[in-house]
Amino acid sequence: MADWQDELAGWLGPFVERFGHKARRRMCPLYVAGLIGPGDRKSIGPMAEQVAPGDYDRLHHFVSDGVWDEGPLEFELAIQADKLVGGGDAFLVIDDTALPKKGTHSVGVGPQYASALGKTANCQTLVSLTLARGEVPVMVGLRLFLPETWTGDKARLERAGVPAKYRSSRAKPEIALAELDRLIAAGVRFGTVLADAGYGVGAEFRQALSARGLAWAVGIPRHQKVYPRDVELVFPIAGRGRPRKRHVPNVLSTSAEDMLTQAKWRMLAWRKGTKGPLKARFAAVRVRVADGPPQRIGDKGMQHMPGEEVWLVGERRASGERKYYLANLPADADLKTLAATIKARWVCEQAHQQLKEELGLDHFEGRSWRGLHRHALMAMIAYAFLQSRRLKAAGRKKESGG
Repeated sequence: MADWQDELAGWLGPFVERFGHKARRRMCPLYVAGLIGPGDRKSIGPMAEQVAPGDYDRLHHFVSDGVWDEGPLEFELAIQADKLVGGGDAFLVIDDTALPKKGTHSVGVGPQYASALGKTANCQTLVSLTLARGEVPVMVGLRLFLPETWTGDKARLERAGVPAKYRSSRAKPEIALAELDRLIAAGVRFGTVLADAGYGVGAEFRQALSARGLAWAVGIPRHQKVYPRDVELVFPIAGRGRPRKRHVPNVLSTSAEDMLTQAKWRMLAWRKGTKGPLKARFAAVRVRVADGPPQRIGDKGMQHMPGEEVWLVGERRASGERKYYLANLPADADLKTLAATIKARWVCEQAHQQLKEELGLDHFEGRSWRGLHRHALMAMIAYAFLQSRRLKAAGRKKESGG
């Protein structure tokens, strides 16, 4: 690793060129080097001591107060990530990650559910997008989610410097779709979008992915309603009064859990772990999702009509835990392909952990929207550089037959 700083300077060339100001051209490499370099704390003070003694004020100004647009650097990150891992066999993983935080003043902070902690905690939540191929993830998007305690407090938004276009209340799936469109516009290539049940539970989110012509596989709750694949729409027979004018399904919808009770389950391994192959039992059936327009059906009240035909996949883990998924992969996809696609989402958790533990994603001590997002952007750029070194080293090893 002795030569990593020289290599970093060259790799950052396309990013630095997007800065017009000489001081920013100098500070950007220093900030990224500070994130990568030694030290347990990656806040501005400790980093300045390591990479820019005497330049604390300039480094702080660069990330927190400098007048520059992050958009060109985000675009360059998308280009470089696509070069590293983009392609038809790549996945784009949508998730979110929590940054534990004390106090009430840091932008977006508040009591929120943190999946990494498994509980509600005082934290900031970032919607994340990770481009991955094989077992190599590259983070390409981190955007802060603002709880209602923030979006409903104009003075608080003003103090944190939240841009006007981000002040309205936006759900995490809405933020994710906006980031997805940004990456598509930048030319990022991927084959399938993956997301957990926090996103997959929303019919609007799934339908938005399909409307964009994207393949997807998402988690869902066990009570998600589905219809059999061969459901038919028929005119109900009116016992009295006027003839019915709207079609209704010839069978009622049922939960994902119940739909799979009679399915054939198979033990499958999807990748090798540190303690051997990772295995679970899987089953899959073709269904129609009950996410069409709502309509009253007899004495059953309002029911959602059959929507898109997709795969319903179940997973039974050795721990006894059960998980459910929907995927719009082709009807001829086999069970092993479905399982491998669903389980590919784990790489984003690896990326979250490495960004925090190795690059200090959660070490930023400022309170502003601009500062937090710039720090996150620098961390993503640093992570992409480290992945480029990893891929280069793997290529050399392969060429030497090692």
